[in-house]
Amino acid sequence: MTVRRLHPAPPTERSTETMKPLLCLLPLLLFSCNVLQPVKDTSVTYLLDPAVPDRTPKASTPAVAINRPSLPSYLDRQQIVTRVKAGELKMSNYHLWAEPLDTGISRVVSMNLTRLKGSSNIQPINNFVTLEYTSLVELRISQFEPADDDRVVLACTWKVQPVHGRPLQPRSFRTEVPFTPSTDKLDLAPRIAAMNEALARLSRVIAGSL
Repeated sequence: MTVRRLHPAPPTERSTETMKPLLCLLPLLLFSCNVLQPVKDTSVTYLLDPAVPDRTPKASTPAVAINRPSLPSYLDRQQIVTRVKAGELKMSNYHLWAEPLDTGISRVVSMNLTRLKGSSNIQPINNFVTLEYTSLVELRISQFEPADDDRVVLACTWKVQPVHGRPLQPRSFRTEVPFTPSTDKLDLAPRIAAMNEALARLSRVIAGSL
């Protein structure tokens, strides 16, 4: 019996020309596959927390609203800002705030004041449905960030404005809180703790006028 072996026909000029566009598309297809792969999110988010010791409020007065503070534009962002030196800032896409910074400040100041005064009626202004408060705390922050020399600076003006009464003059406040940086340069927890302490110091001063 004779066995016939079939050999593939040599590529013709026409088939070669047909393959050329497909070969050109191959790198693009490989690149698209890489682009569509999920990218791991390595960012770390942080929250400000009250540093005043907790206690259960037992009074309904004073009734105080904490307004959202005004911030410099360089602080009004999701990235955590570090002052490297005079006139130079570092903004990290790896370290982020879990909430707007002005919201976090008003929340923490209100919690600090609640613990200091024992009143359940001290809240961020957005928590009040009606005009149920008698005073409004206003903050204008000019500096609130960690620096590379291992300290946090909080500088601001503040006032407790009665709802019914003539406008009061703001008072100045400034404090510096040193901290020991973590051995892990990517860990900002000590810096955030120092920021919490700075807000606690401000809250104690404000509480003295309530």
